[in-house]
Amino acid sequence: MRIQPVAAVALSATIAFAIIGCSKKEPDAPTEPPAPTAVVDPATAVSITGIVRLEGHPSQFRAIDMSAEPACVQANPSAVAPPIVVTGPGGALADVVVYVKSGLGRYHYDIPSTPAVLTQKGCMYVPRVLAAMTNQTVEIRNEDQTVHNVHPTPRENHGWNKSEPAGGDPIQTTFSHSELAISIACNIHPWMRAFLFVFDHPYFDITPKTGAFELKNLPPGTYTIEAWQEKYGTQDQTVTLAPKESKTLSFTFKTVP
Repeated sequence: MRIQPVAAVALSATIAFAIIGCSKKEPDAPTEPPAPTAVVDPATAVSITGIVRLEGHPSQFRAIDMSAEPACVQANPSAVAPPIVVTGPGGALADVVVYVKSGLGRYHYDIPSTPAVLTQKGCMYVPRVLAAMTNQTVEIRNEDQTVHNVHPTPRENHGWNKSEPAGGDPIQTTFSHSELAISIACNIHPWMRAFLFVFDHPYFDITPKTGAFELKNLPPGTYTIEAWQEKYGTQDQTVTLAPKESKTLSFTFKTVP
């Protein structure tokens, strides 16, 4: 019996392994899911309206000390308190974001052509709470006679930090991922604060001083509706709507001792 040299056996094994390896199919690269094409049928669309109220006396906040910035003092002849809790008649609660938290199918929604606008005015961000859709233009304007520094700190989106001089062009940006309560600060004026909500659907509203909200043109279904307030947190309610049905919800936040 003839015995092959060890080197020849090793070489044969190496060649066989290489042939097997070359013939093995590479795994397909991950692909993005197709974009949704379904649209909401207006003939069966539903709506949700309601009121957000505060039970108890609203929290009081100390006036902001702007003495280090003469332009801010000049823009505010009277004391300014941070607008963390803003109420209207009958305990109506403003600046509450009400939105569909869950229950939506995969639908296509048009991105608004007009920007969501955040203004620096009186050395404050106005409004305190802003909402936009993913990839909608967010425009930040400076109406003050001093430089500001716009600094959003998102968790899911790309963060950035830009100075905006008095009289300068507005900053325009977009956010590609949905995200709740992105903090926006000004590093020059540390009391300035705003919150940006980014949704991948159009079913959100921010309450004015009447506390009213409206979510319209929803497809029929069962939804979790969430209400967010800066100091008092969140509340959820579940609602089921049949085709063409409208329902009313109310949210009541209670003051924290």
